[in-house]
Amino acid sequence: MALGDLMASRVSESSVSVSNHLDEINSRDEDGDCRRERDSEGASSSSVGTNVASTSSTTMTSVSYLHSKIVLCEFRHVAFEACNVSGPADTGLISKWRPRDRMKTGCVALVLCLNISVDPPDVIKISPCARMECWIDPFSMIAQKALDSIGKSLLAQYERWQPKARYKLELDPTVDGVKKLCLACRKHAKSERVLFHYNGHGVPKPTANGEIWLFNKSYTQYIPLPISDLDSWLKTPSIYVFDCSAAGMIVNAFIERQDWGSSNSSMKDCILLAACEAHETLPQSAEFPADVFTSCLTTPIKMALKWIKIYPFLCPECKLHPSFLQKIGDSRSLGPQRLVQTQSVTSNNNSSRPEASADTKTPAAALLRFCTRSLLRDTLDHSLIDSIPGRPNDRKTLLGELNWIFTAVTDTIAWNVLPHDLFQRLFRQDLLVASLFRNFLLAERIMRSANCSPISYPMLPSTHQHHMWDAWDMAAEICLSQIHELVEQPNAEFQSSPFFTEQLTAFEVWLDHGSEHKKPPEQLPIVLQVLLSQCHRHRALVLLGRFLDMGPWAVDLALSVGIFPYVLKLLATTSPELKPILVFIWTKILALDKSCQVDLVKDGGHMYFIRFLDSMDSYSEQRSMAAFVLAVIVDGHRRGQEACIKSDLIRVCLKHLQLASPHDAQTDPMVLQWLCLCLGKLWEDFPEAQIIGLREDVPAVLAPLLSETPPEVRASAVFALGTLLDVGSQSFGDAAGGDEDYDDDEKLKGELDIVKSLSSIVSDGSPLVRAEVAVALARFAFGHNKHLKSIAAAAYWKPSNALLSSIPSLTNISSPASVYSNPSQYIPTGTTMPSPIGPVLRIGSDMGRDGRVSASSPLAASSIMHGSPLSDDSSLHSDSGVSLNESATNGVINNYSNRRRSSESGMYSHCVLAMCTLAKDPSPRIAALGRRILSIIGIEQVATRLRFSGGGNIRQGDLSATAPGSNFANIAGLARSSSWLDMKGGGGHLPLTFRTPPVSPPRQSYLTGMRRVCSLEFRPQVLNSPDSGLADPVLGVAVSSGISERSLLPQSTIYNWSCGHYSRPLLGATDDNEETLSKRGEREKIALDRIAKCQHSPVSKFSNQIASWDTRFETGTKAALLQPFSPIVIAADDSERIRIWNYEEASLLNSFDNHNFLEKGISKLCLVNELDDSLLLVASCDGNVRIWKDYTVRDQQKLVTAFSSIQGHRPGVRSVNAVVDWQQQSGYLYSSGEISSIMVWDLEKEQLVNCIPSSSDSSISALSASQVHASQIAAGYVDGSVRVFDIRTPELVVFTTHAHTQNVERVVGLCFQPGLDQSKMVSASHAGDIQLLDIRGPEKTYKSIYAHRGSLTTLAVHRHAPVIASGSAKQLIKLFSLQGDLLCSIKYTPTFMAQKIGPVNCLTFHPYRLLLAAGSADSLVSIYADETSQTR
Repeated sequence: MALGDLMASRVSESSVSVSNHLDEINSRDEDGDCRRERDSEGASSSSVGTNVASTSSTTMTSVSYLHSKIVLCEFRHVAFEACNVSGPADTGLISKWRPRDRMKTGCVALVLCLNISVDPPDVIKISPCARMECWIDPFSMIAQKALDSIGKSLLAQYERWQPKARYKLELDPTVDGVKKLCLACRKHAKSERVLFHYNGHGVPKPTANGEIWLFNKSYTQYIPLPISDLDSWLKTPSIYVFDCSAAGMIVNAFIERQDWGSSNSSMKDCILLAACEAHETLPQSAEFPADVFTSCLTTPIKMALKWIKIYPFLCPECKLHPSFLQKIGDSRSLGPQRLVQTQSVTSNNNSSRPEASADTKTPAAALLRFCTRSLLRDTLDHSLIDSIPGRPNDRKTLLGELNWIFTAVTDTIAWNVLPHDLFQRLFRQDLLVASLFRNFLLAERIMRSANCSPISYPMLPSTHQHHMWDAWDMAAEICLSQIHELVEQPNAEFQSSPFFTEQLTAFEVWLDHGSEHKKPPEQLPIVLQVLLSQCHRHRALVLLGRFLDMGPWAVDLALSVGIFPYVLKLLATTSPELKPILVFIWTKILALDKSCQVDLVKDGGHMYFIRFLDSMDSYSEQRSMAAFVLAVIVDGHRRGQEACIKSDLIRVCLKHLQLASPHDAQTDPMVLQWLCLCLGKLWEDFPEAQIIGLREDVPAVLAPLLSETPPEVRASAVFALGTLLDVGSQSFGDAAGGDEDYDDDEKLKGELDIVKSLSSIVSDGSPLVRAEVAVALARFAFGHNKHLKSIAAAAYWKPSNALLSSIPSLTNISSPASVYSNPSQYIPTGTTMPSPIGPVLRIGSDMGRDGRVSASSPLAASSIMHGSPLSDDSSLHSDSGVSLNESATNGVINNYSNRRRSSESGMYSHCVLAMCTLAKDPSPRIAALGRRILSIIGIEQVATRLRFSGGGNIRQGDLSATAPGSNFANIAGLARSSSWLDMKGGGGHLPLTFRTPPVSPPRQSYLTGMRRVCSLEFRPQVLNSPDSGLADPVLGVAVSSGISERSLLPQSTIYNWSCGHYSRPLLGATDDNEETLSKRGEREKIALDRIAKCQHSPVSKFSNQIASWDTRFETGTKAALLQPFSPIVIAADDSERIRIWNYEEASLLNSFDNHNFLEKGISKLCLVNELDDSLLLVASCDGNVRIWKDYTVRDQQKLVTAFSSIQGHRPGVRSVNAVVDWQQQSGYLYSSGEISSIMVWDLEKEQLVNCIPSSSDSSISALSASQVHASQIAAGYVDGSVRVFDIRTPELVVFTTHAHTQNVERVVGLCFQPGLDQSKMVSASHAGDIQLLDIRGPEKTYKSIYAHRGSLTTLAVHRHAPVIASGSAKQLIKLFSLQGDLLCSIKYTPTFMAQKIGPVNCLTFHPYRLLLAAGSADSLVSIYADETSQTR
């Protein structure tokens, strides 16, 4: 099964419950639409406002409002503002799985002190006694020949484990011989490890001081060798094997040396293996070899099988039933559990035998051990063990299978018992050391049965009773059951053991039930071993992929067990069924640790993924994973970039981008996203690749993706375009030679095309996209610093133009008029700029690409030059690049460039406007990026000293404020530097300054006493100079000279953020869906019940004031909102301070500021996703929209998204006066105001999807979106007219009326009437009249209510109940039925006990209950209930 199929099935399983739920809702919506049409045909205008509804209509009405659409719940909305994401790590804790100092054993010293036929004096041997040394009987031949044979045999046994090492052998040596041996080994090994093997069976035991015994030259004396001398000769790294009695004495001496010299690091890389403890003697039983410890270390399979043969029965008198032995012989497919069950059945059938009845009470583990050791005693001969067919490294043979299983079992025991760092050191750092320690585990098991305990340094926990030994016994029994047939018939085929199949099944069971909080799967090392087998490889990889998908912890475990070299080697395979699985596994690995990129490029693994990406046979999600892997390979890795460039990766990515149809539903957005990110990383800071990309016309290929639906795709396309901008090359005008000039021209054209595309989305609805635009523009500003500084300089000396007025204060916006003082905040690409920007464009068009000004430039005119720094002729080169010659005093500037185009300079001006727009972004994070860009082009914050009368306090964020109503044109413009502040008379109130003077300072003949300011050229070391007095505005402190210029550039986050997708589970279904659906179902039931009550209960009076809350707003309550499922009211004032209050408990839950800009003003509060975890939408009067989550928890509110819903406004208008409305059914946010259109924003796409012309010269003052028809929106105008738009129709406008004709005043309130018949609306004007409108009726206004006299401020219509509420500035609230009848009045009463209300600013109904919240200018919020409702 392909991994793509696996993923598809998993995803479909996880979404089936959600789809069923949504299908049910959709079907109910369709039924409701049909019935709604039939009901509306028979309805009459007189039936409007009926209080009684049938059960069926209740169901239809409720369904129409219980919308299933959920927006702004993606991963990108978790905490964008606090975004500090990191991509795959290459350092720190993540890379601990990789052995730090991988080494090998380069030299092996074998020292044998046997002194055959002479027993040492301190050893008393039994008879018969163990005699075999290296499986050779030393008494079967003459002593010297036996010694030589034993030495050669030991060397051959070691060579099997490390054939490339250099071996040196000393037989019965002297101290000098050992010294020479050790020194020679260390000299040859250099920094590699040396193994010293000591067999002391022919000499006395080591002394208590840790001395081993050797011989003198005549073999008449035993000579001691201190272990300290041995250590000084061999040095480190080294490993010692001591096979002698009381070997623990040596280990203890080593440990004492370490305790004495704790600072000595020689013991750190020293490993010891000893045959027994200090008080023990080696086994002397004749059934064991004399060097049983060495035999376990060098010939583990032979020793293990012989031990199974010689090990006594647990119950010696017990005999197995012959039928069971036959089953054992034929049970190559039986697992351990089934075998135990078979034994139980056999015992039950033979219950008359006493031994069988006893076994039925034996625990399963003991029974399994009994069974696995019982077969060989009677059926296997020692000679067969010596002649096991096959080769150890051939897994298709019996010997190879046994060796493979033994390796898997010992690795599993070690990984499950040892600490992971110790496992890495002993089992993954050195191949020979790993083999010796695997075999050491066997030695511990075998020798403990003879009351001898091998020890080691570092110390290992006991493993001789680990249950995996039982699995080894069983596997060995099953394999050896074929030995007779294989020996007798050499051509017989060996049948593999079921061991690995059973272990994979156990691993699969763990995957079904395990988790991060449970014990890790002990079969993980076995899965690693299974990857070596072709027959098990596919299943093992699929299971491994499932395990890695459980999270980064699982990937770390797999890497720590040693999976990396195996999956790296598998990239050389060509099996098509393994490709998608390997791509998935590498995706998970690289999502955790990108340091693997070096290994992939070194082994040519990048070609595997390029070929996979270029193939069309795989699933789209698999191709996106391949693109992700390639993106990580080239991320900050120059060799990876070069290798992928040579492999034509750019062409492959561009081909797939061109094949993908923009806005096609069949195109996987993830593929587009990662193709863009891969390209961006491929040429990031790689000029050669950038040139290739520009030649391939990448800007034209990526431009369509900037309007793609998913914000992640748009942001990734911006990232790819932004990294094409070179920030490290020399200026374009410095090239020499015609060809180079041509290359620079092409490069400049490509970069300007990129900026042109980016400027078109500078006001994108997604902060994720705008952040990438800001980063890209910062790169452009860095590479084109002089040109942009010149544009800013032109704005500086023309403070009345639009460019200057668009530059914000870097602390805050200084005045309400400064935010939208330019005629069009958003100017589409390719359009003509408004006339106020003309001077800027003209100045820009006269500047060459090298930043110098021509003689024909308006900057050279005396009217501009006189008295300005541009008139300075004291230097030949000004700070902004304006070049002056000796005749500059006559106002003539030489033309240094003949290759200039006005469109280029126009784009620079457009780019500066885009930067200023970003600096005023409603998202604090993006606004900070915008301010950083402005600092790059020489505009920075300066410290201001504000003087306040009376010593009053000032709020934080008001430092750049000046006199009320002032703008940038009124506050002396921009200061150029600290020295220029002197010219301005101190300039304490200036919010901005040029970090780098755009042109030369004035001459002394013009301004006496002025000192020259050197050109800073954005060099941090100059910024900190005492003369400049400037500090870095981004970091807030002085920048040290050690920081490079490039470090000041803002960094993109889309790549690291996107990498997080592959760190999360992709295959399994999460439990969040069930929890979300359950919570939503409960709320739907509550809503349906309350809607029915609203429709059936008669409405009388809302005179029952159930709560009153003093919000302590200084400017009064401007907007209020009632939560549908909690007793919570949300209020905001004109300063955009938001407070949340529980009106049942009378407690303040939270309070926070919507933003810190100076320009304040609230437009509306809305709830998004009210049936789920609702979000708070706060719309400001300037058109900025901010959406918050967790807003009811004190100090835990998080900004989900923020964007400007209004782009541009009418000329001559100081404020936008934005009005908005939210439509949950479609996910659309409608916004308008002092503009000539209604902007339609899709919050799911975070994109402007439509711009509806307002069809009137008047501005829109009220908006109301239909909660039934997803395509209808009603607008009320300043001239009193009302229009209804339907975005489905070509005409858009479906209804127009001048509802308020008697007293032409602006419409202050507009709502659709409750119910499914959305052809009726309620409109209220500031004059005080309320008009009931019928879109389909012959008379558009069928009822007029004159509620107030010229003071109506707000209107509210209940969503389900037939009631209307209007508020007046005269401290009066009136409630009407839909038939126009006055239900009640709530007004100010001066008596002592009466209720008090101030001038009413806002009214809002509870969506599902008969509750009314009223906010007044005196900061009170009152909540009223119907008289029939129970008082809470």
